Amino acid sequence: MTAAPLRNRTRVLILLVAVVLLAGVGTGAVLWAADRSAERDRVQAGGPVVTPGEVTLKAPAARQLLFRNMAWGPHRDEIVTVPADRPDGPRTSSGVQCLRFAAAAGTGICLQADRGTLQDTYRAVVLDDRLREVRSFPVAGIPTRSRVSPSGHLAAWTVFVSGDSYAGTDFSTRTSIVDVRDWNLRENLEEFDVIKDGKPYRSPDVNIWGVTFVDDNAFYATVATGGQTHLVRGDLGARTLTTLHQNVECPSLSPDGTRVAYKKRVPGASADAPWRLYVLDLATMTETATAEQRSIDDQAVWSDDHTLLYAMPGDFGADLWTVPADGTGSAVRLLDAAVAPAYLG
Repeated sequence: MTAAPLRNRTRVLILLVAVVLLAGVGTGAVLWAADRSAERDRVQAGGPVVTPGEVTLKAPAARQLLFRNMAWGPHRDEIVTVPADRPDGPRTSSGVQCLRFAAAAGTGICLQADRGTLQDTYRAVVLDDRLREVRSFPVAGIPTRSRVSPSGHLAAWTVFVSGDSYAGTDFSTRTSIVDVRDWNLRENLEEFDVIKDGKPYRSPDVNIWGVTFVDDNAFYATVATGGQTHLVRGDLGARTLTTLHQNVECPSLSPDGTRVAYKKRVPGASADAPWRLYVLDLATMTETATAEQRSIDDQAVWSDDHTLLYAMPGDFGADLWTVPADGTGSAVRLLDAAVAPAYLG
């Protein structure tokens, strides 16, 4: 046999071996992913008890805490409820899956994923007081924030149009507000007029996220532009966003309307984890650092006028922690395997 045919046969053999190896690796990866997915559907020993039942957004006789359940098992990613004074008790699951969730006064907003063969799509779903879908809106990217006004009349959501993290600068967001009474949709708050330092301001790099409502017209949010973030007060009727304070992200208005909790970028922190949790007095613009020393990438919720609730990474995705809003005390873990909380009652 000449050298040329021998070389050809060797190349064919190598190619066949490579194909077999790649097929084996591919099969192994598929089997591993399937096993991992099946594991997430199995209840984990020592985890919270989660059972299906009736979940409502009506004002309860006793205060309730609703959230997205992150515990592995058949009810993972579903909205569940627990008594607010017994957060570690058994969870009642609604069967409704949400990536982000917020609720108030009988209205819920649920940001969902529709899993496709080639690509996922997302939508914002308005829920009634029995968590039934009333209306949905397609959204342009990955859900990240949601809120409902105290009256239940307005719902807001933010998605990443590009990118999937606030840590860097290579992302773009879109924030929308809908009035559930007449379905008037403000699809993109970037169309509002920005008033910066008392003057009209325009720039192609404006990003807006993290709405928190005052009432059915006024709200606070974050506006980012020129490498800076600003707390703005929004006016739906006037379609304006007026800057108030720098270095504020994901504001959350206190129940008494006097303070905003937010994440603030601090000097010397890691570029991947740059934030600390602060509280801003709106009358004096005085900032107070909370006792939470870790980086917070969440829009905190006020459990009352004195305490903040927020998510931190956990074994099953996220856990919920609390810390006093006045800078005293220390951070305490409230719930395992939970994210996107909302209090009712």
